[in-house]
Amino acid sequence: MKFWRPIIISILSALVLVMSNFLNSSVSTTGFINSFPDVLCPPTLSGLSSQVSLAKKNTPFRYISNKKITMSPIGNSRFSITKDSILIDAAGITPVVWQSRAGNWAGGTICSGPISSQWFTGGTADITSRGKLLVVNSGLSEAIVNVNVWSESGVQAAKVLTIPAKSYSTQGLDALAPGQKTIVLHVSTQAGRVNSFVVDERGKGLNSLGGDLVNSISNPSTHLMIPAIPNQISKDSKGNVTQKGSGHQLRILVPGDVDGHINAEVISADGRYTPVGINDLAVKHGSVSEITLDSNITSNAFALSITSDVPFLASVYSKVKSSGHNDFVWSTPAGALTPMSIAISGLSPVLAFAGESIDISLDVKLSNGKRTTSRITATDFVLWKVPDNASVITITQPGDHVSGGALVSSVNGYGYFPLVAGSTLSKASIPVSNIRVLNP
Repeated sequence: MKFWRPIIISILSALVLVMSNFLNSSVSTTGFINSFPDVLCPPTLSGLSSQVSLAKKNTPFRYISNKKITMSPIGNSRFSITKDSILIDAAGITPVVWQSRAGNWAGGTICSGPISSQWFTGGTADITSRGKLLVVNSGLSEAIVNVNVWSESGVQAAKVLTIPAKSYSTQGLDALAPGQKTIVLHVSTQAGRVNSFVVDERGKGLNSLGGDLVNSISNPSTHLMIPAIPNQISKDSKGNVTQKGSGHQLRILVPGDVDGHINAEVISADGRYTPVGINDLAVKHGSVSEITLDSNITSNAFALSITSDVPFLASVYSKVKSSGHNDFVWSTPAGALTPMSIAISGLSPVLAFAGESIDISLDVKLSNGKRTTSRITATDFVLWKVPDNASVITITQPGDHVSGGALVSSVNGYGYFPLVAGSTLSKASIPVSNIRVLNP
């Protein structure tokens, strides 16, 4: 027995050593950091003016062409972008840009993080076109971008852009598809930190025909909801409609290799109905189609739900008047609402929500620092006017399968932007050093 004791002790010691070595090699601690990527706002072309709405005056920002990459406080809750694009550390609160040409037109879009695929369903390249495609590389290395264009004539010649670090490229829409009336653009990134924007501005001689910013979506889908389409109507002193809204054009592209069949449903305060001619409508793939929407709607705005048996893209062009001059608006699809915050200082939009059962909770921060809460419930479609002194809207309860958009009227023009988050919370691992760094 006395000989077994040393043997047992030796065996136990060996087991302890083996297990400790095993645990040391297999167990490690990993840390993570959560953050919102910086968002980028579009540059301002010559003759235009831009203001970006922010949540706080001390929001950090920098111009993309700056040699230094450090950020400084912006100093105002509504900041003018004179020319160059700006990067903003918005901390999850999406900034909104309002761009305009004095007395001619206006339009809105959101500032967003880098996007590798952007589809723009809107714009023209005919003789009236003064529009531009703006491709911004906010990264520290060269960017390579593919630009593909479709029109009523089919697929146009593709173009590859090489954009130096911390700069942007301006491409005329009429140069991308010369002479084409209805176009759809796809901007895809091969390399680089890239955001793209489309300014659709039109004119004939010295006369302006209006303009707008065309908001993008990431990918085609078999179901698209366009939640906010303006419908300007006239009423007499008794509230009777004297002139219904007009000038709505539905633009559609099936970019794949198979033709599609489209069904659309108008959703408004008047109820739901299928517009004439858009019930199981056959759409040829590879070329852009436009369909005129009938004008039987008597509400100030409406939504359009569109489905297809193949992935497709769509938007609605609407003629509007602002301060006595002609303008137009591109209403684009928006996905289902998620909890998010959006800065709207100086805009006072009307929000439109579309869905079968709408039940949304909002927290509104006012410019004086006070907060109010609202609950919006409805069936199918509802409009909600944001308080004039609101600075930030937070959607705390988005509801199920509800989409939203904002309509904004200003002295220069009329515009739209979707209620989507400019950037989402990202999670990255933090490298953890141990003794193996020194003792490999």
